[in-house]
Amino acid sequence: MHPNSIGDTGGAATGDKRVIKKYPNRRLYDTVESKYITLADVRTLVLAGIDFYVKDQKTGEDITRSILLQIITEEEDHGEPLFTTHALLRIIRFYGDAVQGLAGNFIERSLGMLTEQQKLFHTQINDAVKNNPLTALTEITQRNLEVFKKMQDSLFRAAGMTNPTQSEGEAGKKQE
Repeated sequence: MHPNSIGDTGGAATGDKRVIKKYPNRRLYDTVESKYITLADVRTLVLAGIDFYVKDQKTGEDITRSILLQIITEEEDHGEPLFTTHALLRIIRFYGDAVQGLAGNFIERSLGMLTEQQKLFHTQINDAVKNNPLTALTEITQRNLEVFKKMQDSLFRAAGMTNPTQSEGEAGKKQE
């Protein structure tokens, strides 16, 4: 297994992985498709969850991370940025700091949890829309309102206040 190969496993390679060779002329060659590819094609491999790594043809060095950073740079420059300037400054400040390893592990775990939440969200939306789109939107809105109300109630309690959105009857019932 190659340590920096990419795929559904999030970094740990399983089984055979596609080798992309980078030649001195800066061109990328896909050894499975037997053709030259672009960074956009490599991005497509990432999105498809295809396990691969990029090898410098001249030195044999694994340059997967460098290629992925180039893709991120292109996405940040041409699309809606994922990272704010402030977030990038914070990330840069972690380099060379005693907590660099901890920060990297934290970010990786956080991204893993976010990916799982994203999958769950997509599944729930797809299931709900299949049944009845209007009901699905109503349920999602209702859940969001409940979460917001709980958060709002917690804030008011922490501040020692009664929630002004409660009716007089509800406030009296809770005090009894």
